[in-house]
Amino acid sequence: MEFYLKSILLGIGLAMDACAVSMANGMREPKMKINKIILIAFMFGLFQGIMPLIGYFIGHAILSIIEKFIPWIALLLLGFIGGKMVYEGLKKEKENEEKIVKLTFISLFIQSIATSIDALSVGFTFADYVVSDAIICSSIIMVVTALISFAAVIIGKKFGDALGKKAEILGGIILILIGIEIFITGII
Repeated sequence: MEFYLKSILLGIGLAMDACAVSMANGMREPKMKINKIILIAFMFGLFQGIMPLIGYFIGHAILSIIEKFIPWIALLLLGFIGGKMVYEGLKKEKENEEKIVKLTFISLFIQSIATSIDALSVGFTFADYVVSDAIICSSIIMVVTALISFAAVIIGKKFGDALGKKAEILGGIILILIGIEIFITGII
């Protein structure tokens, strides 16, 4: 049960970048149709699920070398990623005067990669999992991200970007806490 809870929380933490971008996409296109909202949720979820698996397989290949360092790596990676998210969330945003443009598949693809890069490095932190656990964890991350992204587009369409930075701060705090938990349980 702890494994599933940790996977869900990891999914929530990793999904916050996608959440903020999804809200912005919803604000940009207030008349967005449901099929595009589903595509956004699918793309963000897919990339958030694939990236940790890539990181897992890279990390698993070098596990014997890094095994004793995994708690430290998890603490540093998740602490850095989470800290960066908290910093970005707290940083005052300059007035953005972009033209309103519709979201294209190419820009959605780029957004999906950009918001999931941190999930690649998170895959290193569970390099000691068996393959089935890595796949389950990544699948949970994918589903959680897709659901959060779907809801975020709807919220963005209705309420604007007021929640965007708060979501990023919350995601950062969750990642930092998971990093600390992995570190503490790994050194005990």
